Amino acid sequence: MSKTAFVTGAAGFIGFHLARLLLEEGWTVHGYDGMTDYYDVKLKERRLEILSRSARFHMTRALLEDAATLTSCVAAARPDIIVHFAAQAGVRYSIDNPRAYVDANIVGTFNVMQAALDVRPAHLLMASTSSVYGANTQMPYAETHKADTQMSFYAATKKANEAMAHSWAHIHGLPITMFRFFTVYGPWGRPDMALFKFTKAILEGRPIDVYNHGNMWRDFTYVDDLVRGIRHLFDAIPGTGASVAGDSLSPVAPWRVVNIGNSDKVRLEDFIDAIEVAAGRKAIRNYMDMQPGDVPATWADARLITALTGARPGTDFVTGVRAFVDWYIHDYAGQAAG
Repeated sequence: MSKTAFVTGAAGFIGFHLARLLLEEGWTVHGYDGMTDYYDVKLKERRLEILSRSARFHMTRALLEDAATLTSCVAAARPDIIVHFAAQAGVRYSIDNPRAYVDANIVGTFNVMQAALDVRPAHLLMASTSSVYGANTQMPYAETHKADTQMSFYAATKKANEAMAHSWAHIHGLPITMFRFFTVYGPWGRPDMALFKFTKAILEGRPIDVYNHGNMWRDFTYVDDLVRGIRHLFDAIPGTGASVAGDSLSPVAPWRVVNIGNSDKVRLEDFIDAIEVAAGRKAIRNYMDMQPGDVPATWADARLITALTGARPGTDFVTGVRAFVDWYIHDYAGQAAG
Protein backbone atom coordinates (compact mmCIF):
# COMPACT_ATOMS: atom_id res chain seq x y z
CA MET A 1 0.00 0.00 0.00
CA SER A 2 1.47 3.35 -1.02
CA LYS A 3 2.15 6.06 1.50
CA THR A 4 0.35 9.38 1.31
CA ALA A 5 1.78 12.90 1.31
CA PHE A 6 -0.17 16.14 1.63
CA VAL A 7 1.68 18.91 -0.20
CA THR A 8 0.62 22.54 0.06
CA GLY A 9 1.71 24.72 -2.83
CA ALA A 10 1.67 21.70 -5.15
CA ALA A 11 1.20 23.93 -8.21
CA GLY A 12 4.22 26.01 -7.21
CA PHE A 13 7.78 25.63 -8.41
CA ILE A 14 9.19 23.45 -5.61
CA GLY A 15 5.92 21.78 -4.62
CA PHE A 16 5.47 20.60 -8.20
CA HIS A 17 8.94 19.05 -8.34
CA LEU A 18 8.51 17.26 -5.00
CA ALA A 19 5.03 16.00 -5.91
CA ARG A 20 6.36 14.66 -9.21
CA LEU A 21 9.23 12.89 -7.43
CA LEU A 22 6.86 11.29 -4.92
CA LEU A 23 4.48 10.13 -7.64
CA GLU A 24 7.41 8.54 -9.45
CA GLU A 25 8.21 6.68 -6.22
CA GLY A 26 4.65 5.36 -5.94
CA TRP A 27 3.27 7.74 -3.32
CA THR A 28 -0.28 9.05 -3.30
CA VAL A 29 -0.10 12.85 -3.29
CA HIS A 30 -2.84 15.24 -2.19
CA GLY A 31 -2.04 18.72 -3.46
CA TYR A 32 -3.44 21.96 -2.08
CA ASP A 33 -2.90 25.33 -3.76
CA GLY A 34 -4.62 28.72 -3.81
CA MET A 35 -3.62 29.32 -7.45
CA THR A 36 -3.07 33.02 -6.68
CA ASP A 37 -2.06 35.40 -9.46
CA TYR A 38 1.22 36.59 -7.93
CA TYR A 39 2.65 35.22 -11.16
CA ASP A 40 1.23 33.67 -14.34
CA VAL A 41 -1.43 31.15 -13.31
CA LYS A 42 -1.06 29.40 -16.69
CA LEU A 43 2.36 28.16 -15.58
CA LYS A 44 0.79 26.68 -12.46
CA GLU A 45 -1.92 25.06 -14.58
CA ARG A 46 0.71 23.45 -16.80
CA ARG A 47 2.48 22.00 -13.77
CA LEU A 48 -0.82 20.59 -12.48
CA GLU A 49 -1.59 19.08 -15.88
CA ILE A 50 1.63 17.06 -15.63
CA LEU A 51 0.91 15.92 -12.07
CA SER A 52 -2.68 15.04 -12.94
CA ARG A 53 -1.50 12.43 -15.44
CA SER A 54 -1.10 10.18 -12.39
CA ALA A 55 -4.22 8.63 -10.89
CA ARG A 56 -2.53 8.90 -7.50
CA PHE A 57 -2.55 12.71 -7.60
CA HIS A 58 -5.48 14.59 -6.09
CA MET A 59 -5.84 18.36 -6.03
CA THR A 60 -7.77 20.95 -4.02
CA ARG A 61 -7.78 24.59 -5.11
CA ALA A 62 -8.22 26.76 -2.03
CA LEU A 63 -6.32 29.29 0.07
CA LEU A 64 -4.43 28.43 3.23
CA GLU A 65 -6.54 31.05 4.99
CA ASP A 66 -9.62 28.91 4.34
CA ALA A 67 -9.17 26.90 7.52
CA ALA A 68 -12.34 24.82 7.13
CA THR A 69 -11.43 23.59 3.65
CA LEU A 70 -7.80 22.94 4.55
CA THR A 71 -8.73 21.04 7.70
CA SER A 72 -11.29 18.86 5.93
CA CYS A 73 -8.86 18.06 3.09
CA VAL A 74 -6.10 17.02 5.48
CA ALA A 75 -8.56 14.94 7.49
CA ALA A 76 -9.79 13.17 4.37
CA ALA A 77 -6.25 12.46 3.11
CA ARG A 78 -4.96 11.12 6.47
CA PRO A 79 -1.39 11.69 5.23
CA ASP A 80 1.71 9.96 6.53
CA ILE A 81 3.70 13.13 5.76
CA ILE A 82 2.71 16.79 5.35
CA VAL A 83 5.02 19.14 3.42
CA HIS A 84 4.10 22.80 3.61
CA PHE A 85 5.45 24.98 0.78
CA ALA A 86 2.52 27.30 0.10
CA ALA A 87 3.34 30.89 1.00
CA GLN A 88 3.47 34.40 -0.28
CA ALA A 89 6.98 34.49 -1.71
CA GLY A 90 9.32 37.28 -2.75
CA VAL A 91 11.56 39.64 -0.81
CA ARG A 92 10.76 42.76 -2.83
CA TYR A 93 6.99 42.25 -3.04
CA SER A 94 6.86 42.13 0.77
CA ILE A 95 7.75 45.83 0.77
CA ASP A 96 4.71 46.68 -1.36
CA ASN A 97 2.14 44.28 0.07
CA PRO A 98 3.08 43.10 3.58
CA ARG A 99 -0.52 42.18 4.44
CA ALA A 100 -0.39 39.31 1.94
CA TYR A 101 2.52 37.84 3.93
CA VAL A 102 0.65 38.02 7.23
CA ASP A 103 -2.40 36.32 5.72
CA ALA A 104 -0.63 33.53 3.85
CA ASN A 105 2.56 32.99 5.86
CA ILE A 106 1.37 33.57 9.42
CA VAL A 107 -2.36 32.74 9.41
CA GLY A 108 -1.99 30.12 6.68
CA THR A 109 0.88 28.34 8.41
CA PHE A 110 -1.03 28.27 11.68
CA ASN A 111 -3.92 26.61 9.84
CA VAL A 112 -1.55 23.97 8.46
CA MET A 113 -0.15 23.24 11.93
CA GLN A 114 -3.65 22.95 13.39
CA ALA A 115 -4.77 20.62 10.61
CA ALA A 116 -1.64 18.52 11.14
CA LEU A 117 -2.37 18.26 14.85
CA ASP A 118 -5.80 16.82 14.09
CA VAL A 119 -4.36 13.90 12.05
CA ARG A 120 -0.87 13.66 13.61
CA PRO A 121 1.26 12.62 10.62
CA ALA A 122 4.59 10.94 11.28
CA HIS A 123 6.35 14.15 10.27
CA LEU A 124 5.42 17.73 9.35
CA LEU A 125 8.01 19.49 7.18
CA MET A 126 7.71 23.22 6.45
CA ALA A 127 9.59 25.61 4.20
CA SER A 128 11.63 28.46 5.61
CA THR A 129 14.29 30.49 3.78
CA SER A 130 17.95 31.46 3.91
CA SER A 131 16.68 35.05 4.16
CA VAL A 132 16.10 34.48 7.89
CA TYR A 133 19.87 34.82 8.42
CA GLY A 134 19.43 38.49 7.57
CA ALA A 135 22.30 40.74 8.58
CA ASN A 136 24.40 37.85 9.87
CA THR A 137 27.83 38.08 8.22
CA GLN A 138 29.21 34.83 9.64
CA MET A 139 29.41 32.45 6.68
CA PRO A 140 28.74 29.83 5.66
CA TYR A 141 25.42 30.07 7.44
CA ALA A 142 24.91 27.24 9.93
CA GLU A 143 21.61 26.25 11.50
CA THR A 144 23.01 26.96 14.96
CA HIS A 145 23.84 30.61 14.13
CA LYS A 146 21.63 33.32 15.59
CA ALA A 147 19.05 34.55 13.09
CA ASP A 148 17.46 37.57 14.74
CA THR A 149 18.14 40.37 12.25
CA GLN A 150 15.83 39.77 9.28
CA MET A 151 16.05 42.45 6.60
CA SER A 152 12.74 41.90 4.79
CA PHE A 153 9.19 41.40 5.98
CA TYR A 154 9.07 38.14 4.01
CA ALA A 155 12.04 36.82 6.01
CA ALA A 156 10.43 38.03 9.25
CA THR A 157 7.29 36.00 8.58
CA LYS A 158 9.38 32.91 7.86
CA LYS A 159 11.35 33.34 11.10
CA ALA A 160 8.01 33.65 12.85
CA ASN A 161 6.98 30.35 11.26
CA GLU A 162 10.07 28.68 12.74
CA ALA A 163 9.21 30.00 16.22
CA MET A 164 5.55 29.00 15.84
CA ALA A 165 6.58 25.51 14.78
CA HIS A 166 8.97 25.09 17.71
CA SER A 167 6.29 25.98 20.23
CA TRP A 168 3.80 23.66 18.47
CA ALA A 169 6.24 20.78 18.54
CA HIS A 170 6.97 21.41 22.22
CA ILE A 171 3.36 21.74 23.32
CA HIS A 172 1.90 18.92 21.23
CA GLY A 173 4.85 16.57 20.66
CA LEU A 174 4.36 16.81 16.89
CA PRO A 175 7.66 16.24 15.00
CA ILE A 176 8.43 19.25 12.80
CA THR A 177 11.38 19.99 10.52
CA MET A 178 11.89 23.45 9.04
CA PHE A 179 14.13 23.60 5.97
CA ARG A 180 15.88 26.76 4.82
CA PHE A 181 16.21 27.11 1.03
CA PHE A 182 19.15 28.81 -0.65
CA THR A 183 18.30 30.48 -4.01
CA VAL A 184 16.55 27.57 -5.70
CA TYR A 185 16.53 27.50 -9.50
CA GLY A 186 15.76 25.15 -12.37
CA PRO A 187 13.12 24.22 -14.97
CA TRP A 188 9.54 25.26 -14.18
CA GLY A 189 10.84 28.11 -11.98
CA ARG A 190 8.88 31.23 -11.09
CA PRO A 191 8.85 34.14 -13.55
CA ASP A 192 9.74 36.61 -10.77
CA MET A 193 13.03 34.83 -10.02
CA ALA A 194 16.33 36.22 -11.31
CA LEU A 195 17.22 33.31 -13.61
CA PHE A 196 13.83 33.44 -15.33
CA LYS A 197 13.89 37.23 -15.73
CA PHE A 198 17.50 37.26 -16.93
CA THR A 199 16.93 34.49 -19.47
CA LYS A 200 13.79 36.10 -20.87
CA ALA A 201 15.43 39.53 -21.18
CA ILE A 202 18.66 38.21 -22.74
CA LEU A 203 16.77 36.21 -25.36
CA GLU A 204 14.62 39.25 -26.15
CA GLY A 205 17.60 41.60 -26.34
CA ARG A 206 16.48 43.71 -23.37
CA PRO A 207 18.69 44.98 -20.50
CA ILE A 208 18.83 43.13 -17.18
CA ASP A 209 19.03 44.86 -13.79
CA VAL A 210 22.11 43.72 -11.85
CA TYR A 211 21.84 44.86 -8.25
CA ASN A 212 24.66 46.05 -6.01
CA HIS A 213 26.66 46.62 -9.20
CA GLY A 214 27.18 42.89 -9.52
CA ASN A 215 28.75 42.48 -6.08
CA MET A 216 26.32 39.74 -5.06
CA TRP A 217 26.98 36.10 -4.18
CA ARG A 218 24.37 33.36 -3.89
CA ASP A 219 24.36 29.69 -2.94
CA PHE A 220 22.43 28.57 -6.04
CA THR A 221 20.64 25.27 -5.37
CA TYR A 222 19.30 23.20 -8.25
CA VAL A 223 15.68 22.20 -7.69
CA ASP A 224 16.26 18.46 -8.18
CA ASP A 225 18.93 18.51 -5.46
CA LEU A 226 16.56 20.39 -3.19
CA VAL A 227 13.58 18.06 -3.49
CA ARG A 228 15.74 14.97 -3.13
CA GLY A 229 17.07 16.50 0.09
CA ILE A 230 13.55 17.13 1.35
CA ARG A 231 12.56 13.58 0.45
CA HIS A 232 15.50 12.21 2.45
CA LEU A 233 14.43 14.33 5.43
CA PHE A 234 11.08 12.51 5.59
CA ASP A 235 12.76 9.75 7.59
CA ALA A 236 14.99 12.05 9.70
CA ILE A 237 12.22 12.61 12.22
CA PRO A 238 13.19 14.90 15.12
CA GLY A 239 13.12 13.16 18.46
CA THR A 240 13.41 9.62 17.10
CA GLY A 241 17.18 9.28 16.79
CA ALA A 242 20.43 10.40 18.31
CA SER A 243 21.67 13.92 17.72
CA VAL A 244 24.49 14.35 15.19
CA ALA A 245 27.40 16.78 15.05
CA GLY A 246 26.23 20.35 14.49
CA ASP A 247 22.59 19.36 15.03
CA SER A 248 19.94 22.03 15.48
CA LEU A 249 17.62 19.61 17.27
CA SER A 250 15.75 21.41 20.02
CA PRO A 251 16.55 20.32 23.60
CA VAL A 252 12.86 20.57 24.54
CA ALA A 253 10.89 19.64 21.41
CA PRO A 254 10.89 17.25 18.42
CA TRP A 255 11.91 20.14 16.15
CA ARG A 256 14.92 21.07 14.06
CA VAL A 257 15.88 23.43 11.26
CA VAL A 258 17.97 22.22 8.30
CA ASN A 259 19.78 24.12 5.55
CA ILE A 260 19.43 22.78 2.03
CA GLY A 261 22.03 24.45 -0.17
CA ASN A 262 24.85 23.72 -2.56
CA SER A 263 27.50 24.65 0.03
CA ASP A 264 29.17 27.08 -2.34
CA LYS A 265 28.70 30.72 -3.20
CA VAL A 266 28.62 31.89 -6.80
CA ARG A 267 29.20 35.46 -7.96
CA LEU A 268 26.15 36.91 -9.70
CA GLU A 269 28.30 38.01 -12.65
CA ASP A 270 29.46 34.41 -13.17
CA PHE A 271 25.86 33.20 -13.02
CA ILE A 272 24.92 35.67 -15.74
CA ASP A 273 27.92 34.54 -17.80
CA ALA A 274 26.53 30.99 -17.65
CA ILE A 275 23.14 32.18 -18.91
CA GLU A 276 24.84 33.96 -21.81
CA VAL A 277 26.66 30.79 -22.81
CA ALA A 278 23.53 28.63 -22.57
CA ALA A 279 21.41 31.18 -24.46
CA GLY A 280 24.06 31.96 -27.06
CA ARG A 281 23.57 35.71 -26.52
CA LYS A 282 25.24 38.48 -24.52
CA ALA A 283 23.42 40.30 -21.73
CA ILE A 284 22.97 44.07 -21.63
CA ARG A 285 23.78 44.71 -17.97
CA ASN A 286 22.17 47.63 -16.15
CA TYR A 287 24.10 48.00 -12.90
CA MET A 288 22.07 49.28 -9.95
CA ASP A 289 22.32 49.86 -6.20
CA MET A 290 21.25 47.23 -3.67
CA GLN A 291 17.49 46.74 -3.31
CA PRO A 292 15.96 47.39 0.14
CA GLY A 293 15.59 44.14 2.10
CA ASP A 294 18.17 42.28 0.02
CA VAL A 295 21.50 40.88 1.26
CA PRO A 296 24.83 40.84 -0.59
CA ALA A 297 25.61 37.17 -0.01
CA THR A 298 24.18 33.81 1.06
CA TRP A 299 26.15 30.64 1.57
CA ALA A 300 24.96 27.44 3.24
CA ASP A 301 26.75 25.16 5.61
CA ALA A 302 24.95 21.99 4.48
CA ARG A 303 26.81 19.49 6.64
CA LEU A 304 23.78 18.80 8.82
CA ILE A 305 21.55 17.43 6.06
CA THR A 306 24.42 15.22 4.91
CA ALA A 307 24.95 13.94 8.46
CA LEU A 308 21.22 13.25 8.87
CA THR A 309 20.48 11.70 5.49
CA GLY A 310 23.63 11.25 3.42
CA ALA A 311 22.21 13.71 0.86
CA ARG A 312 24.77 16.01 -0.71
CA PRO A 313 23.38 18.64 -3.10
CA GLY A 314 25.92 19.02 -5.87
CA THR A 315 24.62 20.09 -9.29
CA ASP A 316 27.04 22.77 -10.50
CA PHE A 317 25.46 26.05 -11.58
CA VAL A 318 26.64 25.84 -15.20
CA THR A 319 24.85 22.50 -15.65
CA GLY A 320 21.75 23.73 -13.84
CA VAL A 321 21.55 26.99 -15.80
CA ARG A 322 21.86 25.10 -19.08
CA ALA A 323 18.97 22.82 -18.07
CA PHE A 324 16.80 25.83 -17.26
CA VAL A 325 17.60 27.70 -20.48
CA ASP A 326 16.91 24.57 -22.53
CA TRP A 327 13.53 24.19 -20.81
CA TYR A 328 12.73 27.87 -21.32
CA ILE A 329 13.56 27.81 -25.04
CA HIS A 330 12.13 24.43 -26.00
CA ASP A 331 9.14 24.18 -23.64
CA TYR A 332 8.07 27.40 -21.97
CA ALA A 333 8.67 30.17 -24.54
CA GLY A 334 6.78 28.55 -27.39
CA GLN A 335 3.73 27.74 -25.30
CA ALA A 336 3.76 31.15 -23.61
CA ALA A 337 3.75 32.83 -27.03
CA GLY A 338 0.89 30.62 -28.17
